[in-house]
Amino acid sequence: MVSMKFKFFFLAVGWVAGCAIAARAENSEGLLLVANKGDQTLSIINPTTGVQLAAVAEDGITGHEVVASADGSLAFVPIFGNAGVGRTGTDGSLIRIIDLKKHIVIGTVDFGKGVRPHCAVIGPMNHLLYVTTELDDSIAVIDPKSFTLIGAIPTGQRESHMLAISRDGKTGYTANVAPGTVSVLDLEKKTVRKIISVCKTTQRISLSPDDKWIFTADQTKPQLAVIDTAKNEVARWIELPGVGYGTAVTPDGRWLVVAMSGICQIGIVDLQTMKISRVLAVPKSPQEVLIRPDGAFAYVSCSASGLVAVINLEKFTVENPIAAGKGADGLAWAVATK
Repeated sequence: MVSMKFKFFFLAVGWVAGCAIAARAENSEGLLLVANKGDQTLSIINPTTGVQLAAVAEDGITGHEVVASADGSLAFVPIFGNAGVGRTGTDGSLIRIIDLKKHIVIGTVDFGKGVRPHCAVIGPMNHLLYVTTELDDSIAVIDPKSFTLIGAIPTGQRESHMLAISRDGKTGYTANVAPGTVSVLDLEKKTVRKIISVCKTTQRISLSPDDKWIFTADQTKPQLAVIDTAKNEVARWIELPGVGYGTAVTPDGRWLVVAMSGICQIGIVDLQTMKISRVLAVPKSPQEVLIRPDGAFAYVSCSASGLVAVINLEKFTVENPIAAGKGADGLAWAVATK
């Protein structure tokens, strides 16, 4: 006969497990957004079925990155231009706002001049839109409700390409490509706290969930810089089998997923040892990495393939890829709207 003590234990375990499953299911609901540079469209995808619900024309040449509004109703696509960072080409001056239910462009932010807007991030606390503006060496601050420019934050460096923001929304970090530096920004005071020298050329940037580590990839050697945010200096390097590019950390802070575009692989770094634990083959030219909010899957855009690789982070296996559009690049997750 089972005692009341053990009955209570089993009920409690069942309740905790049920809550965990429910929370995980809620975190898995949403839309996968893909900025397709070649098609000049935004793919809106059901990540569970892999079905593309719409490919919305951006009416601009061309969007590299995308972010969803805090409530998951809108997507913001900065129109960067038709060339890579630091290369000759058109200088974008717009941000397109796309309704994720209606699948149409409903608004535009116009800078009035070419600024090459690129990486877009929603502030975790104030829900403002922060966008790198490379030609202005700054971060634009935009009201995502009125679609108006309300401020700018200097980065102190050129080619500030990508941006990461701390959990409290007070500190920003930009990867400055050609200078090979990271700018540490006070987002409230709109000032530069420090410029960290990293390497000759760097690309992409990500932040650990506990805000202790910044990761950015050396473009001249197969290594990843690990920056200690308490000291704002490079603490160590992680050796890679190929030159790194986009990175993202799992919500539990255990694993770092690294895209290695030149060798068509992704690396799984164990952040307890700061070493590569596994390497997996993916379609050609992996670019950006997005971790699903529940940590179960990583999505990796593969621009030369027009595909998004799907990585099972429990089994560490590559599942069937998702078809996006030509030049699939920037990725974002839009939470399910109520």
